[in-house]
Amino acid sequence: MTVSLHGDVLGERARLTPDRTALILDETGERVSYGELDRRAAAAASALRRELRLEKGDRYAVLSGNRVEMVEAFFAAGKSGAIFVPLSTRATPHELARILADAAPRALLYGPEGRQTVEDLRAASSLSAFVAFGEKARPEDISWTELLAQHPDPPQRIEACGAEDPYCLLYTSGTTGRPKGAIVPHRMIAWNAINTALSWQLRADDVAPVFTPLYHAGGLTVFITPLTAVGGTVVLMAGFEPSAVWRAIERHGCTIVLGVPTIWRMLRDAPEFAAADLSRVRWLISGGAPLPVSLVEDYRRRGAVLKQGFGMTEVGVNCFAMTSAEAFAKAGSVGKPLLWTEARVAAEDGGELAPGEVGELWLRGPHVCSGYWNDPAETRAAFGPDGWFKTGDLARRDEDGFYFIAGRRKDIFISGGVNVSPLEVEAELLQHPSVADAAVVGVPDPLWGEVGAAFVVARHGVLVTSEELAEFLAGRLARLKVPKRFELVPDLPRTPYGKVVKSELVKRLKS
Repeated sequence: MTVSLHGDVLGERARLTPDRTALILDETGERVSYGELDRRAAAAASALRRELRLEKGDRYAVLSGNRVEMVEAFFAAGKSGAIFVPLSTRATPHELARILADAAPRALLYGPEGRQTVEDLRAASSLSAFVAFGEKARPEDISWTELLAQHPDPPQRIEACGAEDPYCLLYTSGTTGRPKGAIVPHRMIAWNAINTALSWQLRADDVAPVFTPLYHAGGLTVFITPLTAVGGTVVLMAGFEPSAVWRAIERHGCTIVLGVPTIWRMLRDAPEFAAADLSRVRWLISGGAPLPVSLVEDYRRRGAVLKQGFGMTEVGVNCFAMTSAEAFAKAGSVGKPLLWTEARVAAEDGGELAPGEVGELWLRGPHVCSGYWNDPAETRAAFGPDGWFKTGDLARRDEDGFYFIAGRRKDIFISGGVNVSPLEVEAELLQHPSVADAAVVGVPDPLWGEVGAAFVVARHGVLVTSEELAEFLAGRLARLKVPKRFELVPDLPRTPYGKVVKSELVKRLKS
């Protein structure tokens, strides 16, 4: 008999260690065992199939903040064969309507924070059922709690799923300006969980707070699925607030923590940073955006290891690994590819570049998605020969096999015939003692073709001038790389995962 790799990671873990603690709900202190969480997810799977009439391959959308019901709904996909489609709680009804039109889900599950948005989405023709986590928006909606109560003794799985069957659709912004649904198959969910646990050397006694949004790939697959694979514990938090995170780390004895650079800055600047008990923390990891080396040093002085990770929705959010010692010795690197993960720094013709040269990062392995939902053209464009996925990120590797991200390919601008990486300029700006945050974009110039424009956030209570910044950079960068325009701003527009929305910055320059 051939056993197919399926995404029911929770069911496999619950079979082995049902009594171990899977979740701690930070707000209430409730502890949920793997056996209980698996029972809830199985009940959810039965409800999706038998009450909501979802067949294998049908989609169900979920609009919710970080709640245990969101976790149950996610794991139900591994047991039911239905496809989980998480929606951003920050998106507008107009944005969500486009996703619903593309994914065509039959049901919409929602939390309290999504009630008004749901009212604006009811006209979506494909939606036949609305299910509430908590108070219902309308009397005719279905209660999630009541729905699960109808299946007190559900089977562990009610649908056999194969490795390539879709588990979820994760929508990500595309170069065309419209969202694209990355098809994440069961194979990808299972492999990401197992390989992250192995390559990051996760342990059954690891405890991780999850405060990043569960509608994002990072919230779901760092650390929920990897810790489920190894039998660790997730502290589920409603959202991010620096003091609450420091309290949770101390109260629950957290050992590993994920954040994005913006979060690590905010945690560093919080009053608890200087005296927080980090005795049980093994390491911290940053993703979503480039991590300034200065932040690595700030945490090192507190006795904490802060690593930089790399991933993206289409290739799993965990693609590289490094040891704690390497996090300091190779500061600025994302590490080496995970086990059974191939990486290539590709030239324009797809050939592999030599160490030290910058090219596009290509990745290949079991962690790569199946393509984009309803979008064969984008799927063809994203994949190179022999299954290589073109990330769109520029990278280089050193002689020791460590990879360094050099910016987004589309972010590079050409000034006087020379390629300029905004990431390089931003890294230097962040070394200025008066600069808290910075982003650089290329703008048209009649003489040079393009020049840099820098958006700079000064540290609280500090004044800094454009002339001072230009002089500072002139001593550190080639003249053509120094921005010709500086905009002092109170903050930078960012996604929930810390990436600067540079299109918004360009709009500000045009307005």
